[in-house]
Amino acid sequence: MLRLLHRTWTTKHSKRIQNVIASRRYHFKTGYSAELTKTFTADDVLTFASLCGDKNPLHLDEEYAKTTRFGRCIVHGVLINGLISAVLGTKLPGPGAIFVSQDIKFPAPLYVNESVTAAVEILDIRKSIVVCSTTCTATDTKKVVMSGKVFLMVPKDGQKGT
Repeated sequence: MLRLLHRTWTTKHSKRIQNVIASRRYHFKTGYSAELTKTFTADDVLTFASLCGDKNPLHLDEEYAKTTRFGRCIVHGVLINGLISAVLGTKLPGPGAIFVSQDIKFPAPLYVNESVTAAVEILDIRKSIVVCSTTCTATDTKKVVMSGKVFLMVPKDGQKGT
């Protein structure tokens, strides 16, 4: 009987206990969020294409892009995802956070010169692993252009790096 009560109490309250422990170890807790807004210009896209080698004309050639389903040049998905990395590494959780894994989807295109807001929310904290939801939304149209989940390794407060 005592084991059953212990198991029920542990299961029921473990999430709350984990959040209390995490709040003592970190400066953030479940439910915290942060965001960053940026407009990617044609120069930004060209620089990224030069750096990574993805010179798909859909990103760089307006005449070519007009012949596609998108009708104009779109921003590389991985470049959009870079905003998520910026939020995670500079705002929340912040310096020292590093990607362990990520699941992403691109439900709509982001067009060149269109403003986008990258948002992160902490969903769970498991020891040194933080789970976050990620969303990038075109600011004017409110269309979600990227969404997913990321698992991060984070240092304890006061430690540098992971």
